[in-house]
Amino acid sequence: MHKKTACLILLILAGSLFFAADTSLQRQLVILQGEFPYNLNPHQATYASEAQILTGLYEGLFSYHPYTLEPVPAIAESYKISRNKKIWTFTIREGVTYSDGTPITAEDVKRSWLTVMSPEVAGPFASLLDCIEGAEAYRTGKGAAEDVGISINGNKLVVTLTTPTEHFPKILCHHAFSVVPEKKGVYSGPFTLTSQTSAEILLTKNEKYWDASNVALPSIKIVLSDDTEENTFQFNLGAYDWAMDTISGNRIYESQTINLAAEFGTEFLFFMTDKAPWNNPDIREALLLAAPWDELRKDYYIKAETLILPLSGYPSVNGFSDTDVDAAKEIIKKSGLSPEELTLTYAVTDSSYSMQQAALLADAWAEIGVTLNIITLPSYIYLESIASTNADLFTYNWIGDFADPITFLELFRSSSSLRETRWESQEYDNLLAESSLITDPQDRYNKLAEAEQLLLDNFVIMPLAHSVSLNYIDTQLIGGWYMNSLDIHPLKNIFIKQKQTETLNLI
Repeated sequence: MHKKTACLILLILAGSLFFAADTSLQRQLVILQGEFPYNLNPHQATYASEAQILTGLYEGLFSYHPYTLEPVPAIAESYKISRNKKIWTFTIREGVTYSDGTPITAEDVKRSWLTVMSPEVAGPFASLLDCIEGAEAYRTGKGAAEDVGISINGNKLVVTLTTPTEHFPKILCHHAFSVVPEKKGVYSGPFTLTSQTSAEILLTKNEKYWDASNVALPSIKIVLSDDTEENTFQFNLGAYDWAMDTISGNRIYESQTINLAAEFGTEFLFFMTDKAPWNNPDIREALLLAAPWDELRKDYYIKAETLILPLSGYPSVNGFSDTDVDAAKEIIKKSGLSPEELTLTYAVTDSSYSMQQAALLADAWAEIGVTLNIITLPSYIYLESIASTNADLFTYNWIGDFADPITFLELFRSSSSLRETRWESQEYDNLLAESSLITDPQDRYNKLAEAEQLLLDNFVIMPLAHSVSLNYIDTQLIGGWYMNSLDIHPLKNIFIKQKQTETLNLI
């Protein structure tokens, strides 16, 4: 009852943002993003830039509050939780439809979820639903769809979980669990996709959207360009309302448009741990001891010694900060490995800063007898290439899907659909399983911190920096946009407002 009440209060807060929107001011919003082959299939999209667009095209049972990021009821009008906290019953909003007017039902929600977790689709975020009874077995091809704990009772979706999962609504905010119609060109969100090319994406307001009266913008144009000089010039002229990247910040005329904030994300390197000698945690420890941490992190705004950006109440864990080349040499010496066995292949992106990092590591690790073989992959296909690239070390930049440590720790669970590194630990898996049984938030955080410490103590990752978000937008002109820890800004909330300009009082 308490969680339901909180969500309803947030719904009122979200709706109140639109009462100030002057309809006469509303026009097409123009957004600038970098060039990229955007995948707008919510079941498959993995990049933050794609997630931002998908907030406009699709919606699930919940959406994000634009300021707090707390779950706000969307297609779900309300929900209740059983006494044992394992059965969640969601009531689908009356009269909600797709953009073509077809009703959205509880059956549509079930079908969408089963699709994303099906072995054929293998949605990258599917394992976040492993808390549902039978979901993991179905996702991994060991069970049937009909055994997944999702049932229909009229306009209600009844979900049976394996364990109490307090953060379940936060999971359901993610675009992967949106309601996706079987028919192409039809949408469940506040906007529809009018056109998509390599240079431009055009969204148009969905007049059939259940909350269309509170969607202020008639359309949104997303311009895709990597021409930094021209983009900066056009932004200064007012051609763009909001630029996410490919802008020269030091050449922006109006400094109030620069919005820089800490983000719930981390850049790190990770080892593939399935091949000798890098499957030996002692050898990985030697590499981390020899790493030039200060040099590697010197150009970052927020340096990271651990995986997870500290949250309120989350315990401190011991990370990496000290370089001890002598200790590293001693470990290598004791291993008895020959120089031929100590060649490590590092796959980097084709960016200049990645190459600089690789050069630093190559010089540092040469001191302990390790040869670094560097191969480059195009940035725009880097993540998709990890699984098929024969390398021992990769770089990763992960933004949490919601403000909870599990969104990072899930990356290393043995059966996770998000797992890239081949490290496996039953002890680690057990700690995550134990955390899911804990209802007290502080005790749960304590258990998750144990899991993070175990990961760090196995030297699987090399944390470099916590992410920052950088957006160029004048919030005196654009309403409903707020800096937040996930850098997610639901498009339905954005509107144009009358800009208040200060005038000098000469009297």
